[in-house]
Order: sequence, then structure tokens, then C-alpha cells
Amino acid sequence: MPEERVPQDHPLRPIKKMVNRALTELSVQFTSVYSCMGRPSIPPEMLLRATLLQILYSIRSERLLIEQLEYNILFRWFVGLSMDDPVWDHSVFSKNRERLLNTDVATAFFASVRQQAEEAQLLSDEHFSVDGTLIEAWASMKSFRPKDDAVPPTAGIGRNQEVDFHGQQRKNDTHESTTDPDARLYRKGKGKEARLSYMGNVLMENRNGLAVDCQLTQASGTAEPDAALAMLGSLPGDHRITVGTDKFYDQQAFVHGARGCKVTPHVAAKDRGSAIDGRTTRHAGYEISQKIRKRVEEIFGWLKTIGTLSKVKLRGQPKVESLFTFALAAYNLVRIRNLLHTASP
Repeated sequence: MPEERVPQDHPLRPIKKMVNRALTELSVQFTSVYSCMGRPSIPPEMLLRATLLQILYSIRSERLLIEQLEYNILFRWFVGLSMDDPVWDHSVFSKNRERLLNTDVATAFFASVRQQAEEAQLLSDEHFSVDGTLIEAWASMKSFRPKDDAVPPTAGIGRNQEVDFHGQQRKNDTHESTTDPDARLYRKGKGKEARLSYMGNVLMENRNGLAVDCQLTQASGTAEPDAALAMLGSLPGDHRITVGTDKFYDQQAFVHGARGCKVTPHVAAKDRGSAIDGRTTRHAGYEISQKIRKRVEEIFGWLKTIGTLSKVKLRGQPKVESLFTFALAAYNLVRIRNLLHTASP
């Protein structure tokens, strides 16, 4: 039996315990999508467990994930397969992505993991940090063509033709990707290359660096402050809180919007024309926020190096958003496990 083969101190055991509870809370939602007709479907819990394994172990494709499930006892144990159970085809992920592996399920799973962290008293309800990162889309720059261009990009030339972009003015207003129309051409800093991307936004609590909310939006110059205000506005309670940010958020619209939500904006002040002044920066809490808010980069680093999001392999904003949310929940699971292990005698 796989249960007997997995060591009692294996790091996946506490993660599986938290996942079991989260999936139990989602059981009613899963029951509603089962069909009373046709062949028995694959339990959605198994698909979600397999998706988490793909994220946790940086497995780059679902074909390789299924290959691992064929012979990896640890993976079979985590998913809930016995040694003799057959493994499904890799295509079930694509077929069930809209029905089971969607944004609603991912959001509910993320919320359940966050609730477990709150019950363990790992979350701060007063001090937060927010930032955004680019998630590169699964689309080539060659697919970014004028919206009114009726000529297929490969007509009479072949699949991988040479394209010279020099001298062309390419904007999101006039161009879009034929591969992933939801992706936007954007660069996050001077001197950096513009890529077809999405914007992943994360709200982090400052006590232990856990993600408490997230949004994936189209990449634009206003996406980060708009998403930040939306996430801050959805926080429970009416007490005053603080949020640390980098200089990009030092703009009147964000600062005024944050204060309207009873949020003290600890934004990194620009050298000129800052939206905050000494009434905010003079406090010791401002310096603490500026130090801790950099920890959100640890989340982004994990998502891109471990969580397979350096370049997302799905197309369309809803699918990318669900994967981004699942990956962030996986990060929280690992972080919660480490924190509880450190705190235990």
C-alpha cells in the first residue's frame, strides 16, 4: 500500500492533511458538477491533487505528470490511487479545465487554505504589502498582429517565418495576439523588453509573508494600483490598516483611494512629486513596512522558479487566473507547513 511506503515525517504529509480539509469543504461544490448519466467521471479531488503536485514538483507538462503517476508511489499516495489503480489520460485536464479546474474552484480552495492559516494565528490583520509581477503568456511575438489584418501570419511562408519588427509601431490598441488575444504587450520597467504578458497581483500579510488575496489582470499601466485597491477594499473589518508598496504605487489615485478604504499607504516615496509627505514617512511603522514589503518578491520568485509560472502554458485569462490562484495556494501550503514545523517543539 502507498500509505505504508511514505515515511511518517515526509514533508508532503502535513500538506496532504491541509489539502484534505480544503477539498472536504469543497465537496458540495464538486457534487453539483457530477452528471447522473454516462460513464463515471474522474473524481475532481484527484485532479486537483495532481495539479498541486505538478506545481509543487515543477513538472512542466501534464503528460509528464501522468507518467509520474504511473510509477511514482509518493504521487499515487498523495492523489489517492492504489498501486493497481489505472491512471487516466493526460487529456482529462484539458477536458475538465472549465468545469472543475476553473477560477471559482481555485478561489474557494485558496480561501480554505487561508482560513487554516488564520485559525493557526499565522496572519496579520493590520499590516500588509502589495505588488504585481508579469506572467509571460504562451504566445509568440510573431502572433501579435494588427487587429484588422485578414491575412494569416503563415500564409505561403511556413510556420516559423522570419519577421522584422523594426520600424513598426505595435500597440495594444491596434494589435493583438492571434494565439492568446487576452495577453497584452507590456514591459515592467525602463530598458526591459516588452512581452505578451498578464499581470499577477498579490496582497501579502506582513507577519509571516503569506498571501491573503490575489488577482490576475491584463497587463497595463493601471493594473497594479487598481487591483491593489480592489483587494484592499475586500479585506474584512473596518479597522485601519497599513499597506507597503514600491514607488510605482506612489500616485495620487492610489494614495487617495487607499485612504478612502481606511488604509494608510506606506508607499516608497518618489524623489519628486510624491503623493505622501512627512506625516506618513516620519513614523517608525513606515520604515518597517518598507523593509517587509520586499518579501513579496519571495512569493513571485517561488511562483516562477518552482510553481512553473515563469511562462504560463495556458491561454486565455480565465485559465491563467485559475492556475495563478492554485499556484499561490500551493505556496501558502508550503509556507504554512514550514511555519508550523518551526513552531512545534
